Amino acid sequence: MRRKLYLTLFLSLVFSTFAGAQKVAIKTNLLYDATSTVNLGLEFGLAPRWTMDISGNYNPWTLPNNRLIRHAMVQPEVRYWFCDRFSRHFLGIHALGGIYNVGNLPLDFKWLWLDLSPLQDHRFEGWGVGGGLAYGYDLILGKHWNLEFEIGVGYIYSRYNEFQCIECGKKLAENVPVHYVGPTKAAISLVYLF
Repeated sequence: MRRKLYLTLFLSLVFSTFAGAQKVAIKTNLLYDATSTVNLGLEFGLAPRWTMDISGNYNPWTLPNNRLIRHAMVQPEVRYWFCDRFSRHFLGIHALGGIYNVGNLPLDFKWLWLDLSPLQDHRFEGWGVGGGLAYGYDLILGKHWNLEFEIGVGYIYSRYNEFQCIECGKKLAENVPVHYVGPTKAAISLVYLF
């Protein structure tokens, strides 16, 4: 009986907090959807021009031709809106953390210090944490629908194990540290506002 009472009080407190906010939004990043990554975001008001956005992504599947982009990630972000919340321009400060298992990807791509060509014939399994700054714009489509565009840059610290190929298990390197500076967030999100 006490558990039900405590649960009812807790849920009442949570929902009354959201009810006092101007709006609450649920969103999906269409870029992640295009890679078969399950994702969901929740954003709620903190103050008249401030919101908190929390998104999570999960991809457990092996793609055709034994390609891997398996990962799980959480990315919280605090946003400052220049006008009203969920309308037009905003700046964000985000953190991120996750795990990954990627390889056998046809990416013969080099840009500045970033070389993705080893992903063609090696598998990398590891974790990463980081953060950055973002700029975004919410385009109002209707009373309850927005389309959100966002790009962010920042820093990620990661450690990984490298394997010779996707199917065999010969480990080539263990616990290798990586310091990455560059894009940390890209989103085109469909947003539903309550």
